[in-house]
Amino acid sequence: MRSILDAAKAGSLDVDISAVISNRPDAAGLTFAAGEGIATAVIDHKQFDSREQFDEALAAKIDDYQPDFVILAGFMRILTEGFVNHFAGRLINIHPSLLPKFKGLHTHQRAIDAGEAEHGASVHFVTAELDDGPVILQASVPVLANDNADTLAARVLEQEHLLYPAAIQKLVSQQTE
Repeated sequence: MRSILDAAKAGSLDVDISAVISNRPDAAGLTFAAGEGIATAVIDHKQFDSREQFDEALAAKIDDYQPDFVILAGFMRILTEGFVNHFAGRLINIHPSLLPKFKGLHTHQRAIDAGEAEHGASVHFVTAELDDGPVILQASVPVLANDNADTLAARVLEQEHLLYPAAIQKLVSQQTE
């Protein structure tokens, strides 16, 4: 999230950030965003009896801001089909693999275990199927002989910080064409 806000502030990402919303009251991104003068909100998933109720409240809060795109950054919850469909074509996520490879968790170790020569990250549209939406942009790094999951993850994360703002800018540019 911070790399997106920093890119917008630097002028390399031509967007207005409407708000930063989290399901965790203690999320560091809320403090950072508030310090940058960006509206923040918390919809704590623990306050709801079901995933559907949480997603409905989250969607309503997002709709208050009328965003062109909903950018997920560090949001580690599986969203309901109703939520995903509500924001279809506008809901964006980043995943630490070169999709369609290694959907789900532990992607770095899985890439090493599979003997991959390269690994990376993908920015994609979110669909109802986990980590399966159309890819917007990808970045790759080599898998080195001495890599472990942590060293590989660190190199992928460096690329993620460049990739996500670039993918968002690509979408924004396409929208204005």
